[in-house]
Amino acid sequence: MSALEARGLSATLGGRQVLSDVGLSVRDGEWLAVIGPNGAGKSTLLRVMMGLLEARGEVSVDGVPVRALKPRRRARLMAYAPQNPLLPPGLTVAEYALLGRTPYIGYLGRDGRRDREVTASVLERLHLSALAARPLGRLSGGERQRVVLARALVQQAPVLLLDEPTTALDLGHQQQVLELVDRLRLADGLTIVTTVHDLSLAGQYADTVLLMAQGRQVASGPATEVLTEPLLTGTFGAHVRVAPGEDGRPLVNLVRPATP
Repeated sequence: MSALEARGLSATLGGRQVLSDVGLSVRDGEWLAVIGPNGAGKSTLLRVMMGLLEARGEVSVDGVPVRALKPRRRARLMAYAPQNPLLPPGLTVAEYALLGRTPYIGYLGRDGRRDREVTASVLERLHLSALAARPLGRLSGGERQRVVLARALVQQAPVLLLDEPTTALDLGHQQQVLELVDRLRLADGLTIVTTVHDLSLAGQYADTVLLMAQGRQVASGPATEVLTEPLLTGTFGAHVRVAPGEDGRPLVNLVRPATP
């Protein structure tokens, strides 16, 4: 059984079809990268799966349909880190990460010892303990990305949806964040879905890839089968060369078109 499955997802925004009959299947502990041109519907897909947008279709985690679940119950199955989250500058790192425990705290309740222990453990694993009392407004870009990831991990959900987790990061910080996600995936058996612009990063880290364009599914499967020159050239309208890296995973490079 797949840990995460979606079938027939379709959504309309402002009278325009933004998602059309998209499906995916991710096995337990697997990493799926969602790629495609700008406006392909990648971020919309993640928001639909989290129930943040009205849509048709079905999403299930370990065979449990999540659409009918109350938001708090759904948040115990799926954690979501948006591309541009609201980060109140006066809130500290620890306070923000603790918000991930909301699904476990009663409406009129307060965080308890267990909630604080889970939060402290996640901050330690992400090397954020020394920054626990620092306001969010005083963090670097890489630190902010780790804090957003921390809040999602504090939810202790088996499925993690990350929308462009390396946005606005330099190469070094991109690698640090993705290596961290991969280590946590392997250690905790997490099922990961990320949207990503960099096709080589998708090939280096993801087990499977979903290629989208204009709200539709173009191709899906192992990275080596989706990250091919014909598919990428046809979808992105770019000249690319795909070659296997040292570990066999595909590397995608732009090449200049031949001059007449």
